[in-house]
Amino acid sequence: MGVMRIGHVDLRVLDIDEALNHYVNILGMIETDRDAAGNVYLKGWDEWDQYSLILNPSDRAGMNSIAYKVEKDSDLDDFEKRIADWGIAVENVPAGTLHNCGRAIRFDLPSGHEMYLFAEKKFVGKSVGAINPDPWPEDIKGAGVHWLDHALLMCELNPEKGINKVEETTRFLREVLDFYLAEQVTAGPNGEIQAATWLFRTTTPHDIALVGGPRPGLHHLAFFLDEWNDVLKAADTMGRKGVKIDVTPQRHGITRGCTIYFFDPSGNRNETFAGLGYLAQPDMPPITWTEDQLWRGIFYHVGEEAGSFTSVYT
Repeated sequence: MGVMRIGHVDLRVLDIDEALNHYVNILGMIETDRDAAGNVYLKGWDEWDQYSLILNPSDRAGMNSIAYKVEKDSDLDDFEKRIADWGIAVENVPAGTLHNCGRAIRFDLPSGHEMYLFAEKKFVGKSVGAINPDPWPEDIKGAGVHWLDHALLMCELNPEKGINKVEETTRFLREVLDFYLAEQVTAGPNGEIQAATWLFRTTTPHDIALVGGPRPGLHHLAFFLDEWNDVLKAADTMGRKGVKIDVTPQRHGITRGCTIYFFDPSGNRNETFAGLGYLAQPDMPPITWTEDQLWRGIFYHVGEEAGSFTSVYT
């Protein structure tokens, strides 16, 4: 039984045509479907399920929900019981509730973010196929992102009021959904406040991350690239196309990944994230970053806060 990987994010966008130009022509995702409500479904060229990103036309930016794929349908029954036993309301939703997916379960994380677990989604295959494939497709666009890699969720953190949704949500993900803790940031006297966490189910340093802030929200969606030169190429593409860049190419201390942060036309922050960083395994001791080294952990080269990086999000 187990969560395998991130399945998709349902993202609110203000202008569907501008969003499509961004995610298709600049990031290089592929449109795979549309529905009667006006939602558009996209995938990376190296993904085999039909979609990993839903663009939802809306009057405000942000994330509607995040979904993770489990190994088999019977896992949903096991997780439904475990979630309910933990004290969280969980709903069984029939096949087709999630577009071209089998049945799913829906619940709210302790942070307030809506999450789905599902086992089945329409298969379309990789752009390079599965028989004698080329390393990449010839018609790749823009940055040519491979897949949706992870999401970072902002969670309410107010120690003065005794609120720490980072710690609470981290415990839920570990104890109920069997995520593993790769890295964390501790703060406060003696480091007793768990202010940020990076958790995984695959072999990468994080399949989800949680950071404390004044309110819940979406900090960013991250899309995978092979290596550092691909991050530079992505930055060149964004510069040429006038994309609003938040943080120019950098290395993280946390996860060791190579990165660039930028915004889609609606103001949702994106990241292109390159490199494995390290091999994450269940028996790996968690890495801790102390409060005085927080910015070295986030931006290893400069070790300094980048403007409104932790205060602006959707």
